[in-house]
Amino acid sequence: MGAISAAQVKELRERTGAGMMECKKALVETDGDLELAIEHMRKSGLAKADKKAGRTAAEGLIVARTSEDGKRAVLVEINCETDFVAKNEDFQAFTLAVADLVLEQDPSDIDAALNSTLPGGQTVDERRRELVAKIGENIAVRRFERYSTENGVLSAYLHGGRIGVLVDMGGGDDSLAKDIAMHVAASNPAYGTSDEVPQDLLEKEKEILVAQAQDSGKPDNIIDKMVEGRLRKFLAEITLLGQPFVKDPEQSVEQLLKAEDAEVRRFVRLELGEGIEKKSENFAEEVMAQVRGG
Repeated sequence: MGAISAAQVKELRERTGAGMMECKKALVETDGDLELAIEHMRKSGLAKADKKAGRTAAEGLIVARTSEDGKRAVLVEINCETDFVAKNEDFQAFTLAVADLVLEQDPSDIDAALNSTLPGGQTVDERRRELVAKIGENIAVRRFERYSTENGVLSAYLHGGRIGVLVDMGGGDDSLAKDIAMHVAASNPAYGTSDEVPQDLLEKEKEILVAQAQDSGKPDNIIDKMVEGRLRKFLAEITLLGQPFVKDPEQSVEQLLKAEDAEVRRFVRLELGEGIEKKSENFAEEVMAQVRGG
């Protein structure tokens, strides 16, 4: 048979949900026989894996890895559909293998990571598909963060596999960096300092505070002071430096860092499943809709 046409590849993709390269490869191997290609893909687990690709995966694990010299650290989030699978040994081994790969190979993005080769010779995506077929749930390598430093202190902190934090600190020591990472996990600051807060967010908050203060019926000069004080409080709540330190709320994180002659250069916090829209299934309503339809 001649070359495989784009239309054949498109039809196989629609029938299986698999990627373009897998479809083309299957068609080449079966001389363009569509039904044989589908059978071939089902046997290899590819079609089965991709049929699950549309299912919501918001559970899973966030894992961390740090290099032996402490100069590189990564966080990786890998999702599955249920908490039960998140505890599966094969799933956990996969998450750690991906984290090690990201730490060592430094892929540019998720696509690059998925196409990178694991020690056993499989790509990350091939291993992921194999796991989907074996476990029976959708699995997604969602995102990663990677920090490296020459002269700073890195800390990677995990809270129950559901929250992960990386902190890059100048000055201080491992113990202080870990304390800051724990604080970020607990208090979830949106910004590092007040200088990083976008001006439009400040203006919006100020509008709200002015409207609230005007309802008090107090004179303008008092209202200005009220708004100023509340704006300071708002900034303290959303910035790392302004927040009261979780282990000692009598001092702010900024005061703690100054006392240790240290600075937080950057930080990142990942929370499992954040931003993934979970499907809320109401089976009673579903049944009633079917009854009405019938």
